[in-house]
Amino acid sequence: MSGLQALNANLPVSGLPAVDRGVLRFLTCGSVDDGKSTLIGRLLYDSRAILADALHALEASSRKRGLAGIDLSLLTDGLSAEREQGITIDVAYRYFSTGTRKFIIADAPGHAQYTRNMVTAASTADLALILVDARKGVQEQTRRHAALAHLLGIRNLVFVVNKLDLVGYDPRVFEALQGELEAFSRSLGVARPAFVPISALVGYMVVSRGSHLDWYQGPTLLELLEAAQADRSQAGRPFRFPVQLVCRPRTAGQAEFRGYQGRITSGAVAVGDPVRVLPAGHTTRVAGLRLLDAKLSHAVAGQSVTLLLEDELDISRGDLLASVVAPPARALDLEATLCWLSERPFDPARPLRLRHTTREVKARITDLAGRLDLRSLALEPAAGLKANDIAEVRLRLQAPVFVDPYRADRATGAFVLVDEASHDTVAAGLVRAVPGGRP
Repeated sequence: MSGLQALNANLPVSGLPAVDRGVLRFLTCGSVDDGKSTLIGRLLYDSRAILADALHALEASSRKRGLAGIDLSLLTDGLSAEREQGITIDVAYRYFSTGTRKFIIADAPGHAQYTRNMVTAASTADLALILVDARKGVQEQTRRHAALAHLLGIRNLVFVVNKLDLVGYDPRVFEALQGELEAFSRSLGVARPAFVPISALVGYMVVSRGSHLDWYQGPTLLELLEAAQADRSQAGRPFRFPVQLVCRPRTAGQAEFRGYQGRITSGAVAVGDPVRVLPAGHTTRVAGLRLLDAKLSHAVAGQSVTLLLEDELDISRGDLLASVVAPPARALDLEATLCWLSERPFDPARPLRLRHTTREVKARITDLAGRLDLRSLALEPAAGLKANDIAEVRLRLQAPVFVDPYRADRATGAFVLVDEASHDTVAAGLVRAVPGGRP
């Protein structure tokens, strides 16, 4: 059974599910010129998700470029600089729906210098489409994006072998690339990646099957997306609520109260539940929950709410309300996987600040365990860090943060490092462990 068939073993190969499967956030990534923007354009075009006026504008833009047909990549390459260069620089987001599901697509840049954009897009994605040009094969950026997608907790990886029309729809090309990518995925620890051959330019095996890939018996790319499981595991995690604002309304006719506003990043909470206030460590109970003007009896991960507590406590932005039974770990030291984003190489003399949920503390990198070699996936010795390096590090913090390992909670297991002098975001980090702590 192929990886694709295994991923969809519980679904029929032909026909689409009849139920509404909700929203799927997915990311397209891979090396430059592998056809990511064209693929998204094809998905939108063939699923009839383009409005008539947008289609006319697309046709006009294509004619200006001297093209006989429609250049579907222009649907996502919206910045003028991108259109002039024919590449994607920023992350472009598009939305469409079918009778089965709604989709939010993030088109990430392929160039290595824009890896930071890919990290941003991957941080909220349920699934990653990693494109491979059938002529060029697996590139370093293919491996980098696959490694980052896996590190960032995307459980559904789909390798899309594009431009089969340029190699005569030869099944041997697809099979060779699938074998190489399966071996690479195993070394990453990806259990069951999926594989699908397509021609985004012609439109084969994207929405419709076409006539030249009859040797492939799996679902089309759209069928795969409609069947994919979105990651909704945060609802079953212990309760976490980073405080963003303290609210004290004084509206005429409304009783004055002190509330704490923010987004529930994981778990659920109900009126009467005990919660722990961190870093102070006090325990209190939830006295009320509000969503705009509505009073709620309970709330779940993903909802932005106002929490009222039974006790008057000194709570401010940067504090965390958490489960009493399963609180996060208190950390003054962190072991983390770091993606260095800045064009300026790491300089241990430059002061850094760590931003974690709504909390910010001073930090420094005390140990550089090694840099990830994207070919062997082994750690190699490294004297420093430069743009797009992925490394394992240890950090010392001036004040505690309250974290979970990233593999368990994507919200409380992630952070960024900011240069104090320039205010630039220089790195994105994933918590692997707290030395001496539970993670």
